[in-house]
Amino acid sequence: MARYLAQLDTADRQEPSEELAAKTARLKEKLVKLESEMQRLAMMERLMLASPDQQISLTDPDSRSMATSGRGSGVVGYNVQVAVDTEHHLIVTHEVTNDGSDRAQLANIACQAKEVLGVDELEAVADRGYYSSEEILACDKAGITVTLPKPITSGIEAKGRFGKQDFVYLSDEDVYRCPAGEKLAYRYTNEENGLYQVPLIRTRGPIGAILWT
Repeated sequence: MARYLAQLDTADRQEPSEELAAKTARLKEKLVKLESEMQRLAMMERLMLASPDQQISLTDPDSRSMATSGRGSGVVGYNVQVAVDTEHHLIVTHEVTNDGSDRAQLANIACQAKEVLGVDELEAVADRGYYSSEEILACDKAGITVTLPKPITSGIEAKGRFGKQDFVYLSDEDVYRCPAGEKLAYRYTNEENGLYQVPLIRTRGPIGAILWT
């Protein structure tokens, strides 16, 4: 706007002409449009600051900016949670949330499904994106048994080493079988910085593998 006003001041100091009059008219028209746009943006700012989460979507009033798994990334939209009956493949219940993560959604949607089905106990299956110890505990207290894989967060495989999922627990012998086929038995528990570490040492021959749990 300051640039347009400066151009108008320059035009006022020049000799009148048809070309100058046309240029002045165009500048005044641009100023009117600019002032109107500034008023519209000021109104949107007031509405945005007055909203609970200080967000406004021009295309969909209910959609919100949600953080995604990528660092510094996000998407404007919804996170739809759906519970499906595994026998009949019918939607039991659903909910729309603006939380970009599924980590805090398991207990809520599972309890809703349990209430809709009218059962005392329920078995729920979900993917690893729903893994949360707090949510699993809440489901257990509500009479819901949850089956879902634990996320693999360790970067140990990238270093060419085996992960915990590569070791198989043999309950009848109370040992783990390593990828090489050797059995790893419990020896002792070590506490470090408030965390418990259990080294599992090969039962025969020289020590070849130690699994920390």
